[in-house]
Amino acid sequence: MNDRMNTIFGWILFSGVVALGLSSISAKVFHGNGAERPEQLGYVIEGAEETGAVAGPSLATLLAAGDAASGEAVFAKCMACHTIASGGADGIGPNLYGVLGKPVGKHAPGFAYSGALSGHGGDWTFENMDAWLKSPRAFADGTKMSFAGLSSGEDRANVILYLLANGGGPALPTPDAPAAEEAAAAAPVEGEAVAGADAAGAVAADNPVASDNAATGNTN
Repeated sequence: MNDRMNTIFGWILFSGVVALGLSSISAKVFHGNGAERPEQLGYVIEGAEETGAVAGPSLATLLAAGDAASGEAVFAKCMACHTIASGGADGIGPNLYGVLGKPVGKHAPGFAYSGALSGHGGDWTFENMDAWLKSPRAFADGTKMSFAGLSSGEDRANVILYLLANGGGPALPTPDAPAAEEAAAAAPVEGEAVAGADAAGAVAADNPVASDNAATGNTN
């Protein structure tokens, strides 16, 4: 009886060893221990391309369409620190009368500008003022001005026009010419009917006047 039980237990033990070995082999062959990392992550969609942010109107276009009165309303956010009247006193920030076109960080004599601004260089051009109003810290890292900036390009353009109305500055830039695509869209498409004078001109070109009926030249 004992020999028989020993034989049974022996076979059970042997079967377990065989099963364990087969499991180890299959894991190595079929990567059963974990999912295999694909060579290329994600899915590729044919024809799909990455697109960047859509560019808005240029500063010159915004200035041409802007309004100084609207800029005055936006400038109300600045009045806690700045005055803009001619001869106005400096506050937390300098008086801004006639700032456009003047050297950056130097237009108000006697005001204690930060080194980041006084050492920036250049003049308050429309482009520099637009960049400053968008993000003072990005324009002059280390500036003492804590204003976060104006995210709207239209608001910045209107404020610039309000500054220009108070003390003058450079001439406004010329707005961009219409895009070539817009001009092409206005042109007639091949196969479409041509209206008005263009149609008449086309008919005349296709049907020249006979030489006998042509008007004689003026000899006087």
